[in-house]
Amino acid sequence: MGILSLTCFYLLTAIPAVICGHVAWSRIKRSAGQLTGEGLALAGMITGYIGIALSLVVLPLLLAMAIPNFVKGRKFAQTNACIQNLRIIDGAKQQWALENKREKTDTPTENDLKPYLHLDEFPRCRTGGTYTIGTVSEPPACSIPEHCLP
Repeated sequence: MGILSLTCFYLLTAIPAVICGHVAWSRIKRSAGQLTGEGLALAGMITGYIGIALSLVVLPLLLAMAIPNFVKGRKFAQTNACIQNLRIIDGAKQQWALENKREKTDTPTENDLKPYLHLDEFPRCRTGGTYTIGTVSEPPACSIPEHCLP
């Protein structure tokens, strides 16, 4: 258990390793030389304590590195989802203009585009932004500045 506590299981095996090491150590001492394995009991205690120390240092350090990256990844995914929604809206707008012989200055509504979206409802920005459809010649936009078509 002590060796496992040094690899990946940290507290799950470190605490039992320390407990078992102490129990074995005390039984060996009380047996007056009849039981052996003193070195193994000592090794279990030492590796268990090292596993506990690692879990108190390494795990918080890993969490400190991982949490900001999860937040950054979530924001990146939401931005990409919004940009994908804008592309879908733009494609529907171009198809609407083509099929209905509209000019570049015409502006469709959400209801005009719904048949071309092939979705149950009009796309929404996941971070709370609002979409501006705009005219046929201009790309749709989101109210959040980072969410824009390239």
